[in-house]
Amino acid sequence: MNPTVSIFAEIPETLHDSLKTYLETHPEWDLDRVFSASLSLFLLQNADSSTPEASRSYRQAARVYLETLFQYPHQDLHSNNVTPSS
Repeated sequence: MNPTVSIFAEIPETLHDSLKTYLETHPEWDLDRVFSASLSLFLLQNADSSTPEASRSYRQAARVYLETLFQYPHQDLHSNNVTPSS
């Protein structure tokens, strides 16, 4: 299990409204998942992987990004006999 850290951020109201609308129409996503995907994508797009430490951080951000995009809601996996490969 990956450890998590809580953050507090202020965002423009128009962005909040867009996010709220998105979450209302995409029940498989939640606020934590959106922020995790957004932040990891930002880090991937703006990373400098020229040092071993930076390269390691880049790989970690890539892993979080992909895991966040392709995660499956736990209740769907167990209740509908859906497997991640289907």
